[in-house]
Amino acid sequence: MYLLQRHFVSVPSCLSRYRRTNTLQSILAEINAADKAANKPVPSSNIMSILRKASAQRHDAATQYTQADRPDLAEKELAEASLLEQFLPPLLSSVEIDKNIQDILNSLSHTSGDPRKAMGKIFKEFYNRVDRSLVDAELVKIRVNLALIEKM
Repeated sequence: MYLLQRHFVSVPSCLSRYRRTNTLQSILAEINAADKAANKPVPSSNIMSILRKASAQRHDAATQYTQADRPDLAEKELAEASLLEQFLPPLLSSVEIDKNIQDILNSLSHTSGDPRKAMGKIFKEFYNRVDRSLVDAELVKIRVNLALIEKM
C-alpha cells in the first residue's frame, strides 16, 4: 500500500488529475478492504494481485466498449489500465516458467503414473519457488501440461 501512496502524486499519465486520482483511490479502497478483511496489512503479492485484476477488468471493459463502437470509453479504460500497470512488476516469461518447470521435473524422482498427481506436485513446488503475483496462472498451467506431455 505504501508503494501506491508514495507514487500517487508523481504518476505521469495521459489521464486528467481527477481521473488518475479516482482510479488510484478505487484501488486503495480495495486494498484497504483486503486489509480490514485480514485484520492486518496484506502482503505485497496480494496487492499485486489486486492491481492485476483491476487492470484485467479495465482491458475487458475496453474490449466491450470497442465492440459496442464506443472508442472514447475504450480509450479511457485503456488509459486507466496503463496507469495501473505502471505499479506492476513484469510477469515471468514463458522461457523462465519453462526453466522452473524443467528444474522441478528433473528434481522429482517419480512423475510417471497419474499425471494429475504429478501436476499437483509440480504446481506445489513451482509456487514454492515463484511468487504467484509474478506469473500468469493460466500460462503456468498450459506450460506444465505441455511439459508433462513431452515427458511421457
